[in-house]
Amino acid sequence: MAQKEEKVELEGEVVEALSNGKYRIALDNGHETLGYVAGKMRRYRIRVLPGDRIKIELSPYDLTRGRIVFRFK
Repeated sequence: MAQKEEKVELEGEVVEALSNGKYRIALDNGHETLGYVAGKMRRYRIRVLPGDRIKIELSPYDLTRGRIVFRFK
């Protein structure tokens, strides 16, 4: 049985809110990426606004987009 790929977790700041629940995110390492709100955050209606600190999960295959899994207070 194949092992599930590990996600890369990084922290960053939301720069811009785009259409359809997507966000432009400036990562702490200097890169920019596109992110969307993960299912649990959408389910519990956790809002993400520009300027918020977030944690994002990226796939090791595509580091240009990921899912926002946590919003810091």
